[in-house]
Amino acid sequence: MSTDLTAPAPPRPDVAGIQRRTVRLLFLTQIIGGIGVTIGISVGALLAARVAGTALAGLAQSAGVVGAALLAIPVTRLMTARGRRPGLVLAYLVGAVGGVLVVVATVTRLVPLLFVGMLLFGGGTAANLQARYTAVDLAEPQRRGRQLSLVVWATTIGAVAAPNFAALADDTTRGWGLPALAGPFAFSAVAFMLTAVVLLVLLRPDPLLTARRLTAAEPAPGAAPAVARRGGMVAAWRTVRGRPAARLGIAAVAVGHLVMVAVMSMTPVHLGEWHSDEDVLPVVGLVLSLHIAGMYALSPVVGWLTDRIGRRPVILGGVALLLAACAVSGTAGHHTPLLSVGLTLLGLGWSGTMVAGSTLLSESVPTADRPGVQGLSDLLMGLAGAGAAAASGFVMRAVGYPTLTLLSAIAVVPLVALALRRTGTAPLDEED
Repeated sequence: MSTDLTAPAPPRPDVAGIQRRTVRLLFLTQIIGGIGVTIGISVGALLAARVAGTALAGLAQSAGVVGAALLAIPVTRLMTARGRRPGLVLAYLVGAVGGVLVVVATVTRLVPLLFVGMLLFGGGTAANLQARYTAVDLAEPQRRGRQLSLVVWATTIGAVAAPNFAALADDTTRGWGLPALAGPFAFSAVAFMLTAVVLLVLLRPDPLLTARRLTAAEPAPGAAPAVARRGGMVAAWRTVRGRPAARLGIAAVAVGHLVMVAVMSMTPVHLGEWHSDEDVLPVVGLVLSLHIAGMYALSPVVGWLTDRIGRRPVILGGVALLLAACAVSGTAGHHTPLLSVGLTLLGLGWSGTMVAGSTLLSESVPTADRPGVQGLSDLLMGLAGAGAAAASGFVMRAVGYPTLTLLSAIAVVPLVALALRRTGTAPLDEED
């Protein structure tokens, strides 16, 4: 009689079931967190103008963008070491602390505290951005674009609902003695904390850690072991530098965001040049609403196209839309309907480069390197947006809106050249 002492292999996890639960959870948390982020964006400049003065209002708003970019570094380091869940929870909690500090700064009129609060408030944006990558950790290669785009699309719901919540929060908290415009940030802090708790409790098993275990248990022939590595930006850049597909993905995300921010941020100023103070706000609201719809409303379609026809063609399609947007917006003159078309095209172009670029980037690096590389992408995207927002005002003042759109179009040319290069390198599906 013999006894088999070999331990049975652990059962393979239900990857499809885990992925479905993960995407559903991310969809929900993107709505809640997206409301928190959009509320801050919608009233941040107005609040900063009242506390710090008009001259510093733009800098205070930019602090949130820079904060989101810089927070990508510690968040992705934590994800590399411990998984997606602690990284997302940390980012949302930092955003909640930032919201509380903004409220305190509004009450005390402390300008330095306002800037610190706005910087930390960017944690909510950092978490929202990283959530799109969480959606593809366990996704099948042929469905990655759709899974990522669904999480991006959920932001639309938050963006649409946020203005109503902002007014409600402001009216409610004024009765508690808070100054005007402080209430929305208090509401954002609550939204971020709620999102953090939901993710802490429900994002189990961790999709990134599960993907690593699967890769370690079922390695492809010749694939390197999927072990956690240092999540620093230097290490991430070394990974990207040696992979042409990853370089294209990261460039598509950063350049698309740069062009979008440069043109979008100065469009309200351009509209104000020929509309009265009484008329300009409704017009700006309409044009920017169409722009935001272009960014998010069709992202599931963009994701489907990314999976159907490929990442590179959709990136090139996004680039073509960005160029068309610059041409239409720059030649629209005082024709508001034509300018609305240009801003809608701008949003659609951004969606193409964002969804396809993010998908290509994620699948072009080994599982162990993903968080660091994705953090590098968000860092570069945030800095590109902040730089574009800061520079566009000077360009607008010096040479006007049409020249700004021309320069933005020229900035896309290197991305076109990169996307048209035939590298012969396939995404690293075998390492996932």
